[in-house]
Amino acid sequence: MNDKTKQWHLKSFEELSNRELYGILQLRTEVFVVEQTCIFQDMDGKDYDNCQHVFCEIDGEIIACARIFPAGITFKEPSVGRICTSPAHRGSGLGKELMSRSLEEMDRRFPDEPIRIGAQTYLNEFYKSFGFVNASDLYMEDGIEHVEMVRR
Repeated sequence: MNDKTKQWHLKSFEELSNRELYGILQLRTEVFVVEQTCIFQDMDGKDYDNCQHVFCEIDGEIIACARIFPAGITFKEPSVGRICTSPAHRGSGLGKELMSRSLEEMDRRFPDEPIRIGAQTYLNEFYKSFGFVNASDLYMEDGIEHVEMVRR
């Protein structure tokens, strides 16, 4: 993947173009619904409420995305969620770059506040590499094992 062709964005719901919103929802459906064979309501009403979308595109195709929330939307702490990368771009470091950019923005917006996520357990070590620690018992969400994790 040529870094010169990657474009990173941080936008509120209102700032997203129709094409960008469609691309984000398309990628999330590809990963969370189709790939993980999980039937769930992805459009949960949180995409527009004080949410910031971090995403990467190449030639107009959204290949990675996440959403950032202030405290009180998903958890009592600020949080990042719906973190996903296109299967076609995995193994390239894109997921690490997405998470790094998301956390940098969170640190800028919410300095010195802990960040809580609901992580699929198979990604536990990935999130630990960013300073997250397990903060709950395992639980099932939409048929997939999760654990809450916190970074202080």
